[in-house]
Amino acid sequence: MKKLEAFFSPYLKTETFNKLFFFLLAALLVFIVLYFLKRTITRKVEDSNKKYKIKKVANYLSYLFLIVLALFVYRDKLGNVGIAVGLAGAGIAFSLSEVITSFAGWISILFTNQVKVGNRVKIGDLKGDIIDIQILKTTIMEVGDWVKGDLYNGRITHLSNSFIFKLPIQNYSADYPFLWDEIEIPLRTQSDFVLAKKVFTAVTEEICGTYAQDSKEVWHEMQNKFRIENAQVEPMVTMTFDENCITFTIRYVVDYTKRRSTRDLLFTRLLEEINKQEGLLMIATNTMEVTNVTTQKK
Repeated sequence: MKKLEAFFSPYLKTETFNKLFFFLLAALLVFIVLYFLKRTITRKVEDSNKKYKIKKVANYLSYLFLIVLALFVYRDKLGNVGIAVGLAGAGIAFSLSEVITSFAGWISILFTNQVKVGNRVKIGDLKGDIIDIQILKTTIMEVGDWVKGDLYNGRITHLSNSFIFKLPIQNYSADYPFLWDEIEIPLRTQSDFVLAKKVFTAVTEEICGTYAQDSKEVWHEMQNKFRIENAQVEPMVTMTFDENCITFTIRYVVDYTKRRSTRDLLFTRLLEEINKQEGLLMIATNTMEVTNVTTQKK
């Protein structure tokens, strides 16, 4: 024991050890405060978006405080460090170009709000919801791909923040969190097309009327921000026909997260109403007539 004390004694009395001990103690206190702060935020803040942002800000402020503290504690050593960093700067900039671009992308994301946590986006060929944005990467919960419709497929993808400068970004929920969607209903040419249009319009307004009203308010706000014309957000039913069938196209506005469930409701109600019309509305089907031609020898 005495030998260990004798061995470590010269180091324990040095200024370097005292500075290191002070810094580690301060870091421990910062992380303890951060831990209890996050627990308090989780309990007190109900909005998930605000909760996420506050926790992120708390993390970054903690790391910034520790960096500033380290620079202050070891300020007398910065001269030598600065020379070394200056000599290696060119090589570091070249080898870490992707990292630097990703950091610049993070800064751009913070200040431009092109994308943010909770947005549904398509970046290149990748489509999904942004669930986290860090200094160097963005995390996306994918939708679609082998899963039909706008539903999660369970795959999480990490994307370098440099995408903000390199890839096209399509945002489904930034300023206008609604989508236009369409479904087609083919009816036989013998169907009562006037009745069909009336029934289809009533069903669509029943299912999507609330979305139309909400989206109209948001669209007016967008007109104050962008150079866009007034758009029809109310449900619309149009018709075309040929020798085979009458095709009704139903166009409506829907919440970007509820496109598939809204389609299910619409098709269910439309079939119910068609069945009530006692043969006045008949779904068209593809039919094929086969003629069996036989030849007889004379």
